[in-house]
Amino acid sequence: MMQKPFPLKPRERPRRGAAEIARWRKARDAWMTSLEPASLFQRLFDHLPGVYFFAKNRDGHLMFASQGLLQRYQMRDDSEFIGRTDFDINPDTMAQAYVEDDKRLLAGQARIIERIELWWDRQGMPDWFLVTKLPLYDRRGRVQGVMGTLRRPDEAERRLPVFQTVARAVERIRRDFSKPLKIEDIARSCGQSLRQLQRRFQSAFGITPQEFLIRTRVLEATKLLEQTTLSASEIATRCGFVDPSSFAQHFRKRTGSSPAAYRKQGIGE
Repeated sequence: MMQKPFPLKPRERPRRGAAEIARWRKARDAWMTSLEPASLFQRLFDHLPGVYFFAKNRDGHLMFASQGLLQRYQMRDDSEFIGRTDFDINPDTMAQAYVEDDKRLLAGQARIIERIELWWDRQGMPDWFLVTKLPLYDRRGRVQGVMGTLRRPDEAERRLPVFQTVARAVERIRRDFSKPLKIEDIARSCGQSLRQLQRRFQSAFGITPQEFLIRTRVLEATKLLEQTTLSASEIATRCGFVDPSSFAQHFRKRTGSSPAAYRKQGIGE
């Protein structure tokens, strides 16, 4: 007859005095000082699927990034990211939102920031990620930087109200961005008023559904500029802009260059 399994329990631990705990904390500090900085715990994130890590100094310069994050930015190794800022690798509007978060942490106005942010997926399309950011302290307790993780929400989290309220709108925009979409119609098809959709989109992403639509179109335009010889007018039509002038205006605002300059830069590289 098979015996019933019994649960494993942790062993009883004798209580330790304050002096012993202080001694071990001192030993831990000495151990940490002896370690090679490049081989610290951030390397673990290279082996956690779907989780990305970064760390920045007080001035916003990237110091560490996990391999997954480097791949997302199409970088080979740390020589391509170390010392760069958010504005060097992201569209200005996105970078500004990240910097505003960092300012709050650096100023001690927040101990932790957790929210949904708009990032790029592996296909180069905007998608949501759960982002956690914490301040980095020196031995005197002064904030010397920011570290954070990003991860895709799991299926259970995607069923939370904050996702469900905007999920259909996001999918509609990502699918039909090349068409003459109206945000009012998207809201109606999702069973929401325009005001509700805008408020919930702002809560989830920090941007309006209108801005999400424009960024999606601009991102697709960058891919067409890099990968095809289509004219600016043809790209404007394919990406849902009303005319080449509107395309050029939105593209410059979000990338910092004209479509022609962006294509020339890509060819030069």
